[in-house]
Amino acid sequence: MNLLLLIIIFTAVGGVLSVLAAGVFLLLPDEQRDRVIPHGISFAIGALLSVAFWGLIPEAFSHIKPEQFQTLSGTILAGILGFFVLEKLLIWRHCHVETCEAHGDETHDSTHDHSHDHHGHHHGFDKSAGALIILGDSIHNFVDGVLIAAAFLTDVKLGIVTSLAVATHEIPQEVGDFAILLHSGYSKGKALFYNVLASLTTVLGGILAYYSLEDLHDSLPYFLALAASSFIYIAVADLIPSLHKKTDIKTSLKQIALIAAGVLLICSLHGVAHGIEADSHKVELNKG
Repeated sequence: MNLLLLIIIFTAVGGVLSVLAAGVFLLLPDEQRDRVIPHGISFAIGALLSVAFWGLIPEAFSHIKPEQFQTLSGTILAGILGFFVLEKLLIWRHCHVETCEAHGDETHDSTHDHSHDHHGHHHGFDKSAGALIILGDSIHNFVDGVLIAAAFLTDVKLGIVTSLAVATHEIPQEVGDFAILLHSGYSKGKALFYNVLASLTTVLGGILAYYSLEDLHDSLPYFLALAASSFIYIAVADLIPSLHKKTDIKTSLKQIALIAAGVLLICSLHGVAHGIEADSHKVELNKG
């Protein structure tokens, strides 16, 4: 089979099918899903932070020379600051059509107006968090596509293993993404649509890498760094503050346990994926 066609098929497997598998979460009854979402937010925090610190950042540093470490670290810092500015712009844009705190110079006399003012601000904040998770996921998926294509260009069997590993570790993260989007006010249909749309960047990354892998090779660590910075920003700036609204011991312990579960699951999946890839490399070396 043509190598490009294989890359397209398996980047779709690594991206779109992982979203559809995670989309089973949307089939839960509304009341049950609403009870699950707060727990999903805690799990998503652990998943996002572990993907960033356990997967993306180490991978980015493994592709550069020591003298580039500071530049790459600066890229992560610039990404976090850039996502802050982007979120601020998204909130301001939302405030053009919804009354919110950004229009603090407006006076409202009634209690009803004040209540609507407060709600509008938080609705804009939640929507911006959803937009950022879609953007960050698109960058991450694009990088996954490049990595899958690079594996196929090395060896077809390695490419197949890599694409399946990507799909496996993406599923729990995508479940967290669905929880974030629903928490941000997206409907089930829109949450699924935007997640599938973001997953298609995996295919785009694979096709682009097939035609220009040498050109992309030097930029790959910086794509990884930007994806990591988006996940760190979303987890720390948008999601963690929402957990502080409930401070009782029982809820706090549940939050900590679910964050730890997200971290452990992603880390263990990364470990399995790296083990499989290492075994594949050994097989190829023995054949050689």
